[in-house]
Amino acid sequence: MNDPRRILVVDDNADAADSLGMLLQVRGDDVRVAYDGLEALALARDFEPDVVLLDIGMPKLSGYDVARQLREARGGSILIVAITGWGQEEDRQRARDSGFDHHFTKPVDFDMLLALIDRER
Repeated sequence: MNDPRRILVVDDNADAADSLGMLLQVRGDDVRVAYDGLEALALARDFEPDVVLLDIGMPKLSGYDVARQLREARGGSILIVAITGWGQEEDRQRARDSGFDHHFTKPVDFDMLLALIDRER
């Protein structure tokens, strides 16, 4: 593994978010977990993650809105990855337009996700 990354995992499915967070912690990353868009933005301000793994369909604030605000605040200094059940081409295009760097459809291939995180430094 490369140097540990600061990773923010955001998903309104608490089991999915917690499981992914634990897998990343086991490999040595510094991980925080949020369960909605507003919580994600609040955590991101203090935590300043290198990587955000972000669901799109969430209550309070969608992943599209979170990505847009993170991109405005941090520019290109943050890797934003969609991890979502929304996988149609229009969903992928809207994700790109909102500031996501990559788009994974659930269920996610964990090895591919780790390879991406390690490659995008």
